[in-house]
Amino acid sequence: MLAMDWRDVPGFYASLDEGTVTHLALRLLILTATRSSEIRFCRLDEIEGDTWIVPGERMKAGKEHRIPLSLEAQAIVDQAKPFARDGFLFPSVRKGVISDATMARLMERRGLKARRHGFRSSFRTWCAEATDTPREVAETALAHVVGGAVERAYRRTDYLEQRRELMERWAQRVVEGLTESE
Repeated sequence: MLAMDWRDVPGFYASLDEGTVTHLALRLLILTATRSSEIRFCRLDEIEGDTWIVPGERMKAGKEHRIPLSLEAQAIVDQAKPFARDGFLFPSVRKGVISDATMARLMERRGLKARRHGFRSSFRTWCAEATDTPREVAETALAHVVGGAVERAYRRTDYLEQRRELMERWAQRVVEGLTESE
């Protein structure tokens, strides 16, 4: 998977300024560090205020994942709502949802080597290089299974509040291109 350097993400994000379904989907993908399938099949009824709850059947690990939505992510959801159809936030032109290739083609047409899935790596590398985010929090933000079976049996948190703060910082970095001094 080819990833964009996290320092270059703000420039790409800013270029997604047409307000189309594809641009909005890519913006939300970047802001939430989710997989493209989670974005493509996002349903309006999964979003409750500032939290997006992806059901387990749509997650790679098969477990429900709560995603804190930054203020910018909430604004993107609001901009996408007029396009919603059949409950899906990012519908295709004809029927169903936006195709997996739609976002990829946009990046290819722009001559980018990076791919949409690589934004997860951009986010994770930013966490490691520019923040003091604990590994467990960063990995949970990506919906990765963290720790062994025994550790998971005792750890009863998904670090939602810590991730809420982290995702707000990521959004500020992406939108404003802020230089981290953390």
